[in-house]
Amino acid sequence: MEFRRINNLPPYVFTIINDLKVEGRRAGHDIIDLGFGNPDLPSPDIAVEKLAEAAGNPRNHRYSASKGIPKLREAVAGYYARRFGVYLDPDTEVINTIGAKEGFSHLMWTLLQPGDAALVPSPSYPIHLYAPLFAGAEVREIPLSTGTDFFGTMQERWRYSWPKPRIIVLSFPHNPTTTCVDLEFMAGVVAFAKEHDVLLVHDFAYADLGYDGYLPPSIMQVEGAKDVAVELYSMTKSFSMAGWRVAFMVGNPQVVAALAKLKSYLDYGTFQPIQIAATVTLNEAPGHPKAVCDIYQSRRDALCLGLNRLGWEVAPPRGTMFVWAKIPEPYREMGSVEFASWLVRDARVAVSPGVGFGPGGEGHVRFALIENEQRTAQAVRQLRQSLTKLG
Repeated sequence: MEFRRINNLPPYVFTIINDLKVEGRRAGHDIIDLGFGNPDLPSPDIAVEKLAEAAGNPRNHRYSASKGIPKLREAVAGYYARRFGVYLDPDTEVINTIGAKEGFSHLMWTLLQPGDAALVPSPSYPIHLYAPLFAGAEVREIPLSTGTDFFGTMQERWRYSWPKPRIIVLSFPHNPTTTCVDLEFMAGVVAFAKEHDVLLVHDFAYADLGYDGYLPPSIMQVEGAKDVAVELYSMTKSFSMAGWRVAFMVGNPQVVAALAKLKSYLDYGTFQPIQIAATVTLNEAPGHPKAVCDIYQSRRDALCLGLNRLGWEVAPPRGTMFVWAKIPEPYREMGSVEFASWLVRDARVAVSPGVGFGPGGEGHVRFALIENEQRTAQAVRQLRQSLTKLG
């Protein structure tokens, strides 16, 4: 890889906010961090207990399998059968990855090369935009915002792109915009992919975080989806296992095999006691994602109610662990980086600037639901004292 390809990337603006947060805390200020989407909830007890037990067995200290141990892949197939009514062959249609970012990034290496192109929503989770670039491909952005026809725009961008994009990246519920879709949308995208011989890559990070009765659909629920799609599922949010780095890619067996081949050169898999603990958790803690979802919904309600009361109008999201908020009109000219920086310094509340998710995110900031209701209420009070132009 040429170093200039990395050096030419835009600055990772989240480090600006992080540095200000660190600076404020060193000065003795209590900075409430609603920026970094780092789950604060503890992992399931059964996961921790099984990890400790498995780690005590020296046989588990050796290299593991980069594809994932068979029992873990069977547990993932069981989850998809229970949750979505989808049958997956654990041997050919499931692979363990060391977190979804690792899986997605290495997947781009298997699918793309210089001269290729990928269609990616904008704004988007940064790795969705950067991983195709790391593979040497070009990125064609699909604007994603409230009131836009994403499916129609996707078709238009594909039609007028050259070279024709080989893959389309999707992620619903969406980070950062919190956009949600239904199964009918997924069926339409699958039909489009079949017609135009394009592969769909669906990052399903927020599979279990749907609110007010909304259940996020898996693209695998669409008949024939395995012909043209793969999906990444992570235990990070659903099971509050962020640091464990346990995720999976499921779907098209040829793509699964290609990723397995690449990973066989790169790694020996996640530490085996972690894989064992994840297996037991998937099988024996099926109610944990619902409990996590209820907590995030309560935090969502507290934050959105508080923001609206102080005059910052935001719509409660139907999914994800975030709130995507347009910068209030009196402060909009500041831009998202300057506005977010000011909030850290003046209100002592950290949020993520929208432009960090791509040019389409400018004019917005993202709140992460990673503090309890009391801390969230405190953050709202501090924002009220700073946002005096909201009246």
